[in-house]
Amino acid sequence: MKLLKLLVVASVFCGSFAHANEQDSYQTPSKALADLVDAKLAPTTRLSPDNQWMAFLERQRIATLQELAKPELKLAGIKLNPKNFSRARPRSKYLSITFKHLENGQNFTVKGLPEGRILSPSWSPDSQHLAFFIEQAHTAQLYLFNISERRLISVDNAPLNSVITSRPYTWLPNSEGLLINLAANANNQAPSAENASIVPVISQTSGEKAPVRTYQNLLQTPLDKALFSFYGLGQLAKVSLSGNVTKLAKPGIIRSFVPSPNSDYILLGQIEAPFSYLVPYSRFATNWQVIDTKGKPVASVEKQTLAENIPQGFDSVRTDRRSFSWRADKPATLVWAQAQDNGSMKTDVPFHDFVYSWKAPFNSEPKLFAKVERRFAGIEWANDNVAMLSDWRFSDRKIRTQIINPENPNGPRVLFNERSYNDAYNDPGNFVYEQTEFGTRAVKVVGERYMMLTGTGASDKGNIPFLDQFDIKTASSKRVWQSEAPYYERVRAVLDDAGEKLITLRESKTEQPNFYIRNLKQNTLTQFTEFAHPYPDFKNIKKEQISYTRDDGVALSGTLYLPADYKGGKVPVLMWAYPLEYKDKAVASQVRDSPYEFTYIGYWGPMPYLAKGIAVFDDPKMPIVGVDGSEPNDTFRTQLVSSAQAAVDALVEKGVADESRIAIAGHSYGAFMVANLLAHSDLFKTGIARSGAYNRTLTPFGFQGEERDFWQGQAVYSAMSPFFHAEKINEPMLMIHGKDDPNSGTYPMQSERMYNALKGLGKEARLVMLPYEGHGYRARESILHVLWEQEQWLEQHLLSK
Repeated sequence: MKLLKLLVVASVFCGSFAHANEQDSYQTPSKALADLVDAKLAPTTRLSPDNQWMAFLERQRIATLQELAKPELKLAGIKLNPKNFSRARPRSKYLSITFKHLENGQNFTVKGLPEGRILSPSWSPDSQHLAFFIEQAHTAQLYLFNISERRLISVDNAPLNSVITSRPYTWLPNSEGLLINLAANANNQAPSAENASIVPVISQTSGEKAPVRTYQNLLQTPLDKALFSFYGLGQLAKVSLSGNVTKLAKPGIIRSFVPSPNSDYILLGQIEAPFSYLVPYSRFATNWQVIDTKGKPVASVEKQTLAENIPQGFDSVRTDRRSFSWRADKPATLVWAQAQDNGSMKTDVPFHDFVYSWKAPFNSEPKLFAKVERRFAGIEWANDNVAMLSDWRFSDRKIRTQIINPENPNGPRVLFNERSYNDAYNDPGNFVYEQTEFGTRAVKVVGERYMMLTGTGASDKGNIPFLDQFDIKTASSKRVWQSEAPYYERVRAVLDDAGEKLITLRESKTEQPNFYIRNLKQNTLTQFTEFAHPYPDFKNIKKEQISYTRDDGVALSGTLYLPADYKGGKVPVLMWAYPLEYKDKAVASQVRDSPYEFTYIGYWGPMPYLAKGIAVFDDPKMPIVGVDGSEPNDTFRTQLVSSAQAAVDALVEKGVADESRIAIAGHSYGAFMVANLLAHSDLFKTGIARSGAYNRTLTPFGFQGEERDFWQGQAVYSAMSPFFHAEKINEPMLMIHGKDDPNSGTYPMQSERMYNALKGLGKEARLVMLPYEGHGYRARESILHVLWEQEQWLEQHLLSK
């Protein structure tokens, strides 16, 4: 069957695998590995705003190859399903919905759902309904479930369009209905190549600099533009709780529709021509306006122009008004930001952004709300007296949050927190929110003085989650509660004003996560869920967090897992890592996980191979640090090899690793790391590189955290590209890549070209190209085959002596 063919490019040496005659079929790994693919994980949850009901959503973890093989269109950075006007391959999809009451334990499952994937569930602000849509072969339809009546309501004859707005509905804050994006062309014929004009595809520069990252799935022809217009065309409509549909405004390519807190207005963004062959839809021209809930235009907010020439830099932005939102604690006040530096943070100005506000009925001029020294990162609203304004800057990776008085935002500000956004130890956590009188969510303020925060509590002892109380008057925090060993427990909801009644998610090394109700005042802990252990065969593996130091003094750490039957002595080791960039050595040294977390044995990473008697060193830190004015990548290779050497030395010194049998593996930028380590060190016996990029000249306007373009940093680009150093790779390397990888920079040809280089140089390599797969792998057949490929590779190159 043609669909089930797998293009596997053979290794350059004869008899590389015992399965050479099976190269044109999908394979299944050993049972212990295959069982992980079908392991049933705990469901996703949604807590109702009134904290009374928890919805449990059974996850659909994997797809079938037939699902991935369905026709897809790739337009303006989007993969879409032309049959049902939906995004192709949504990540979070569900199979069933069950409810359980927090106090009386009452529970039931929704019955009568049609076949299809459940997507984007959300509670109404009044907690009376759960909305979701179900995607089927030829349509996507909205459903409401009335929790008190236990009644399912279908919104019939209203096909949804989630091509641009991946969630094609939103609740009105007053809970009296919803707004939806209808597929305006659901009953019309799409443009086709047969009736399209054949014309040249012409692009022309304006003479202005227009550095653009390496995007994929862009528009390429006039027909693509016509198809984008056809499938993107939506019709805004209002849906009542009984399922009646009322159309609003004229059809358009709807990018966003957000109701005001008082439910009287809608902020509507519609994409307009001209379209671009150079950038994705998010940078197309967009007309932003306010309409009322009958569809009547009220005010024009901004006509954003096509943004092909945003200045170079990760904190660069378009020069139009941007970042539109409603103020959460007011009936109808719009807020947005606008650059004061021509969009470039490299411009020396006292304020890089101005923030404006505009109050209904929008018949006066917008007001300057606040001046922002760095790049505007958002406002968290609390009330008339308190809001949190954040700004950031890429050059030093700094983010800052200041407490402002919304009545005088440019007056005295209280510094709440300033840190590197990589600095986990000084992360103050996230504010606890509550529902406003309008049905929106705002930061909870108790007694006009106290706010609460929850966080992971990163420390040199690992993550210790916490609940803090912040005193606005004294600008100081008090710890109310924190997790205690040997458990890893974090707050999922605060159920009262005093912060004494909590919903927590609790786990240990051997106990799977479950929800609990914790009463701090009464010192009680009541288990709310009883999820089963998903990997009973892996219960007895051993886990240890180890720390060590590389030769430049940077402290590092990783998590070591030992097979269940480990009796001591040296064993083969599989290391799985991913480099990260920093501007501070102390921050780079931070521990970012907990020794008490439950041990997940997912099919995605290295953990399955514990079943083969291989020790796993997971996430050994590979920090790339730029200090004293240098950029991190100036010494990428040196730091990468140094980190790997320190990890190997630590494992050998511990008496666990057989230093002659250590493998290195990684995905995406981790694959890039693998190829570099094989080229520039002799630490590893073999490598596994998945969905990687190996030639940085193919990403000439930056990659990962590198802002310099190729012409500004040719030496850096060439030094970092393992393709340029393929002749130095003298260990066997397995490469795997999805043939439809849409990720920026990791074109499938990156792996194909790297393989061709290794083959031409007489190196030992194997390339597996997975049909229909993207940057991550979705189909059951593909996942099983990847596990098999990696298992066979490790058996031959790591376990074999």
